[in-house]
Amino acid sequence: MSSSTHFVAPVKEAQVQVDQVSLSSRKSNLWLDAWRDVRKRPLFWISVVFAVIVVVMAVAPGIFTQVAPSGGACKLAVSNGDPSAGHPLGFNRQGCDIWSRLVWGTRTSMTVGLLATLIGTAIGLIMGALAGFYGGWLDSLLSRIGDIFFTIPYIVAAIVVMTVLSSARNELTLAFAIGGFSWASTARIVRAEVLRVKQSDYVMASIALGLSRFKTLLVHVLPNALAPVIVVATISLGHAIVAESTLSFLGVGLGGNTVSWGADISQAQATLRTAPMALFWPSLALTIAVLAFITLGEMLRDALDPKARAQR
Repeated sequence: MSSSTHFVAPVKEAQVQVDQVSLSSRKSNLWLDAWRDVRKRPLFWISVVFAVIVVVMAVAPGIFTQVAPSGGACKLAVSNGDPSAGHPLGFNRQGCDIWSRLVWGTRTSMTVGLLATLIGTAIGLIMGALAGFYGGWLDSLLSRIGDIFFTIPYIVAAIVVMTVLSSARNELTLAFAIGGFSWASTARIVRAEVLRVKQSDYVMASIALGLSRFKTLLVHVLPNALAPVIVVATISLGHAIVAESTLSFLGVGLGGNTVSWGADISQAQATLRTAPMALFWPSLALTIAVLAFITLGEMLRDALDPKARAQR
């Protein structure tokens, strides 16, 4: 029996270098990514500056002017007067200081706008969350109610409400008249977002572990569906300010001695040819305030949308 010899070729040991993948230790989530994106955009900071000025002017008007906007401070002797010391924008037809009325009118617009936004957002959040999470007949019922309110122009509805409740005109009544009919669009957005979030694994795991569906909605679904709600609320604030000014312009706003941009614009129509600046300044203030909040909402919407961030 012949023996066979096995030869093994020498093998050179080669050292293979593998690049180590280094993971970034920087925290990342939806809000942090949105902040890192939006803080690089000049338009965001411009809108923030104007929004902050409007809010501060509404909270503390005494910082900006010491002149009363109505009452004894108005003198017909200076009707439609030019700017002078202490009165940088001149006087309106009633002899009231235009700058003072602009400052104090900010409080009226912001109060009504903020209350109307809170009311409309709260109703839309509740209706949309219940419809999207529970589904079935409740979804059909709430969605049809939302469709009915969606077809009603909330400005027209607010005019009817304020006309009927003419003896109880105040900020809260006007806010309910606006916010009570403008929640349908918010409800649709919340419903769509809840439908997306409730399919997540952590929501199913929460239900499987025995947590009630209502608690799951409050603890896990709603917190993760608030991003578009905040964006819509910011934009809705600008729309609510426009609605308040529109109602005051039409004479169905707060009325009385309440200072409002819309009322000033309405009164300044009669002197448009002889004193156009009395119409220009409240119109400019309204435009700046509305654009500030709407632009801020648009910036937030783009920053919170990963697809929109990827396209830039």
